[in-house]
Amino acid sequence: MSRRRNSEPLKQTARTPLSLRLWPRSLTFRVIAFSTVWAIVTLVIIFTLITTLYRQASERGFDSLLSAHLFNLIGSIGISDSGALTGAPDLGDLRFSEPNSGWYWSVEPASEGVHGDLHSSSMTKTIPSPDVADVPFNSSFQRSYATEGINGEQLEVFESEFVLDSKNRAARFRVMGNQSELEQEISTFQRRLLTYLSLFGVGMIAINAIAILLGLQPLRRVRNALAMVREGTAHRLDGQFPAEIEPLANETNALIENNRRIVERSRTQVGNLAHSLKTPLAVLLNEGRALGGAKGQLIAEQAASMQKQVDHYLQRARVAAQRDSVVYRTPVAPLVQRMVRVLQKLNPQTNLSLALPATEIVFAGEREDLEELLGNLLENAMKWARSAVLVSVVPLTGKDEAASLFEISIEDDGPGIPEDKAREAMKRGRRLDETKPGTGLGLAIVADLVNEYGGVLALERSGMGGLKAVVRLRSLQ
Repeated sequence: MSRRRNSEPLKQTARTPLSLRLWPRSLTFRVIAFSTVWAIVTLVIIFTLITTLYRQASERGFDSLLSAHLFNLIGSIGISDSGALTGAPDLGDLRFSEPNSGWYWSVEPASEGVHGDLHSSSMTKTIPSPDVADVPFNSSFQRSYATEGINGEQLEVFESEFVLDSKNRAARFRVMGNQSELEQEISTFQRRLLTYLSLFGVGMIAINAIAILLGLQPLRRVRNALAMVREGTAHRLDGQFPAEIEPLANETNALIENNRRIVERSRTQVGNLAHSLKTPLAVLLNEGRALGGAKGQLIAEQAASMQKQVDHYLQRARVAAQRDSVVYRTPVAPLVQRMVRVLQKLNPQTNLSLALPATEIVFAGEREDLEELLGNLLENAMKWARSAVLVSVVPLTGKDEAASLFEISIEDDGPGIPEDKAREAMKRGRRLDETKPGTGLGLAIVADLVNEYGGVLALERSGMGGLKAVVRLRSLQ
């Protein structure tokens, strides 16, 4: 059986949960996300800047240390009359005495007439130096280069050629430092700095998020106050709001008050119209009955039809005036239970069953409208049922973007309605079976009421064999 769709906003599709879809549009999410990204970018920049400055300072200190050791070595070496290199340098660093420590010094002949060589006790193997053509000396006869150490470590070498006496006898001095130690120290500093900045960043983001949440708390108070107005537990936004939000609260209160005045004015006009038409229609109806005959019967029938039509359209006008109101709420379960009890007493021969959910459902509309809607559907089901009618109320929370929904289904074990006759049955005044009493307005009134509230009415084949009327309406969350 095809379903009748009266309201596009109530389409049910499988989608991502509403809360997840709303997060990117949340002001709180945007502010926290922006501040978090900015904090992370700032901390990354600070980390990069500090590590760069630390590396530069460490490398300058390392070079300065090697340069000082080189000058100390040069000052500690002499040459004998026979041209032998002499001296016992003490550079003040125990690493030069530890074997293969990565810290070495050496002195080698650089001219004729000089022989012998000296080196630190840590240097257990000769470390070659590059050709002068590849790494030339500067104007001060000094050069620096990187090379591989005895154990594969990276060495930074400071080298200089220095004239030792008046005979222009020169020697080559080299001081080698373990650059791998320097890199290890820098890496250790980076890890510690990253740990401290990460802890600081987490704390800063958490404090920032708390500050933002507290700062936006008045907006949540406004939302809660609006929810209370929508649920009918309050008639305006009450409370003290910050200066930035107070104009919004005042405008909202003015809008609510204006909406209430419109509803009251519409209801007054509807009541006045009903009162003004009531007496003339009653006179026409009575006169027609009193007149008798074919003409009198015709007048009475037309007056009665006019009265029903006026009542119906007045009802629609009242519902339309109330539809946009935000202060109406009707608990569904008590109303359904009361109507089921009444109809069960009126139809004791029919087994009337009721299935209600454990959660409370509140209809976003007036009690009288829901009573008329249920009354028409229940009377129709009781009229056509052979022996049983089942009434079910089911919440459909979370399946619609705009609001929660609930579903009322009323099914019977009667003859049902053919698929091709379902739409015709909801037309005004149409009766598919003239043998049963009625005006043909019941389903049409239900369809109009459901449509006015933006709901859905569908007529299906029941599992019990008869008709299943399904109504979906909005509920208050």
